[in-house]
Amino acid sequence: MADLWGTLIGAPSWLEASTSRKNTTNEEGMEIDCQPEESIVSSFDEDCVVLGDVKDMMLEAEAVVNDVLFAVAEMHVSQSLNSMSDVAYINVETREGNRYCLELTEAGLRVVGYAFDQVDEDLNTQYHETVYSLLDKLSPGYREAFGNALLQRLERLKQNGQ
Repeated sequence: MADLWGTLIGAPSWLEASTSRKNTTNEEGMEIDCQPEESIVSSFDEDCVVLGDVKDMMLEAEAVVNDVLFAVAEMHVSQSLNSMSDVAYINVETREGNRYCLELTEAGLRVVGYAFDQVDEDLNTQYHETVYSLLDKLSPGYREAFGNALLQRLERLKQNGQ
């Protein structure tokens, strides 16, 4: 669904970048993302910082928030939890009024608490590759808003095509 969303709505910058790298094959026939001698250049927005192979998760989190803010009641990057270059925390309130604290790492996004700025170390929740799949699981209201935005975009494309 994220691929369809990206095609019709315009893929979010952080999603485009994470899927736009081309794999190459090295001398041994193994598939690799880039040659070791290549400098690592981010294809993310200009404001995203890449530290070696580690993305600045605080900036990634801001991009995630901006991409789906239209479909939730409230969403912001946590200012009280310590974010680092490899982890950031996002507070989200769904349209149903449920609050979550999300952890964003290279592994993806997962729920780490059931209140803003709360991290429950004992909570062992599944990682999701995209914010879309996570919110789709947590919020029927998100699913509805996402579907409505998709339908509106399709309608605009249809009107422009005739």
